[in-house]
Amino acid sequence: MSKLSRRQVLMFFAGSAGAVVADQVLGGVFSAVDAITLPLTFTPVRLPHPLPVYTESKSFLPTGIGIGLQLNASANVQLPTYNVIDDVVVPPEYERYVIVGWGDRVFPNPEDYFGYNCDYTGFVPIGRTNDEGYLWVNHEYVGFPLSGLAPETPTDVQALPNAYTPVIGYSLPTARGIELDGEFLYNLGGSIVRISKRNSQQRYRPVKDSKNRRIHGLSGLGINSQRTDAYQSITSWGSRSYQQGDQNYLEGTGPAATDVFSKSADGLGNRIIGTGFNCSGGTTPWGTILTAEENFQGASLFFVGVTEGLKPDGTQTDYTDSTVGKTFGLVGEKYGWMVEIDPANPSFRAKKHSWLGRFRHENIAIRAENGKKLVAYMGDDRRGGHTWKFVSTGTIASPTSKNNSQLFENGVLYVARLNPDGTGQWIPLLLNTPTNPIAPTELSSVEFAALGSAQRNGLLPLPRRNGIAGQTTDGGAFGCTRANEATALPGYRGKLLSNFYTSQGAILCDAFLAANLAGGTPTARPEDLEVHPRTKEVFIAYTDGAPGGDGYPDSRIFQVAKLSEAVNDTQQSGGIYKIIEDSADGTGLTFKWQKFAQGGEAGSKTGAGFANVDNLAFDSQANVWGVTDMSTSTHNGFNIGAAGTPNTINHAAKGNVSNFTGVFGNNWLFFIPTSGSDAGKVIPFAYGPVRCEITGPTFVGDTLIVAVQHPGEDCPINDGTVLSRSVEMLDLNGTTFNQTRTVQRGSSWPSNIPVADGGKGQSTGAPRPSVIGIRRKNSNGRFI
Repeated sequence: MSKLSRRQVLMFFAGSAGAVVADQVLGGVFSAVDAITLPLTFTPVRLPHPLPVYTESKSFLPTGIGIGLQLNASANVQLPTYNVIDDVVVPPEYERYVIVGWGDRVFPNPEDYFGYNCDYTGFVPIGRTNDEGYLWVNHEYVGFPLSGLAPETPTDVQALPNAYTPVIGYSLPTARGIELDGEFLYNLGGSIVRISKRNSQQRYRPVKDSKNRRIHGLSGLGINSQRTDAYQSITSWGSRSYQQGDQNYLEGTGPAATDVFSKSADGLGNRIIGTGFNCSGGTTPWGTILTAEENFQGASLFFVGVTEGLKPDGTQTDYTDSTVGKTFGLVGEKYGWMVEIDPANPSFRAKKHSWLGRFRHENIAIRAENGKKLVAYMGDDRRGGHTWKFVSTGTIASPTSKNNSQLFENGVLYVARLNPDGTGQWIPLLLNTPTNPIAPTELSSVEFAALGSAQRNGLLPLPRRNGIAGQTTDGGAFGCTRANEATALPGYRGKLLSNFYTSQGAILCDAFLAANLAGGTPTARPEDLEVHPRTKEVFIAYTDGAPGGDGYPDSRIFQVAKLSEAVNDTQQSGGIYKIIEDSADGTGLTFKWQKFAQGGEAGSKTGAGFANVDNLAFDSQANVWGVTDMSTSTHNGFNIGAAGTPNTINHAAKGNVSNFTGVFGNNWLFFIPTSGSDAGKVIPFAYGPVRCEITGPTFVGDTLIVAVQHPGEDCPINDGTVLSRSVEMLDLNGTTFNQTRTVQRGSSWPSNIPVADGGKGQSTGAPRPSVIGIRRKNSNGRFI
């Protein structure tokens, strides 16, 4: 960030007006109090790697659970040794505590329990204050240590003790079958829990409420009894009360509900069993939750999923062998949607809104203004995934009216085309939309020019159709690459989407491939989009530019690789961008885009000092908060599994060098002030437990609610084993140095924190994904 001028910083966070008015105020929209240049009100947490802020500010170096040292600012920010703490480490001015976690029995049925791998959190207040309300929490996926049979569990930990028995109180089956598959799906979806801070500590705690409930991967399984196929008898997955199929099915809205679900192989029409794979989401101004179904694609190894590939009519190609979709008869076209839920109203049947498209949804950001159309922005979190916008047909009478939910039922879904010159267009996904896919040679041109080759050969997946590009079957994806584009692309260009899909609903069901076909820009995993509360510009966290099996991000816009052997060359670790609509209400077809921060070490060219930014959030003062999502298999330079094998970290390497994220330690939470003398600086606020991801930041009054996902993922439960290695990293001047890093092999969080904070005081207890509250000690009513 020090590489940007103050004018550039202000323009990014406040629009062009921000650089015209007083230097301390963003666009003149802040009060006189906001305009005062104030010092930081907390001590930044000291991370393992160098950051510019450490040359200017004191920092807090954690040395144990709840303890640490204060380091003075210094021009030399190298730390020759660093010991990683297995905790949510926050500044000494703040406290953290567990609100609710996996396995907690907080529901009317005492056998029901809070699900696994917490992600997005949303809060809907009860009454006019934030002291009490309904907390929604996503549950994204299952992994070890929930069970050694969970998908992609490393072979050397599969037989080791898991956390399910000590946390839930009984054992899972020892082999895959309907009960194990069902329990995995039960642990997905979401939880609704009433929480209150009306207690002596003024900390949020769960309270009893008949509306506390689960909406999970098998909600509504009871409707299988109405089928006429082999799944008619599959209405439960065990003998316990919560394992019996109920009638809490979901329903679809929009074209897919009428055009496609009526043809679905389950014969259930517009009724849908469950929601699962729930990553991020959004909270509407009218008090509902939109929860995003992300990695729903099932395969033999990643078996907790359903079929992704579709036929031209939008229905699945077939059940995918060995997946939970085939176990329970879950048809693929009914998953991968944005789902609306009303936490305060159990009679509201959850809805999958098909005008919002079927893809690997990460989150949703909403513009809801009086007299305007409803506008929603979304990201498809896959390599080569797209950036999206939905615009309603109807208009908003009042942003707080529950009737606004109906606006999702009619509108248009657009995909973004980002041009290298900083302009862009919104392309509608309609039957009469022309087809014009971007050629793989264009997408991969920057990497190819630098390295003489391109990862995945510039892969662009397109819908497979009989008679096009030599294909003999319909359905699923065809891989267009640099090698075959000359013969393949002519069959895909100069037509209409109606030449490839039989209905509008089918287009929406296959939105990812249809967007590639229409010429949408493949991007660098858009994980979070947020609308700036004042400028209405759209901030986007693009997590990782590396190409993969789903496609190739446009290398003219995103950093897809390290392009030379220079140790400080630009790294590929995502970045923060924004979209500035040309239309005042966000409904127009053109926009401009800007890049603010490139991921990578602060000593690398253009590096901001973070990697793989994931969720974003604005606080009440419009400051930006971000969390990172570095791959668990790279944390602190060690691979997953019992062996704790060190990864290679070589700054002279070029190409796809994802192991650089081992430099950064654990996933962490940062703060970017948007006013004052620190505007634009990346300031570390917290880091999470070993092998975890911090997710779902939600500001509620003086409290930041976040989820701590998968502590100790794919590693043995902490037994005291410590890993140690030398980590090569960049100093701020772009030269390398080595640091001795030590870290526990696995996690015990939050079992290892004090009982008063929601733990058990057990240094080697079972890890649990949990939701926590962070607030200032001696709170003054504001978080920051």
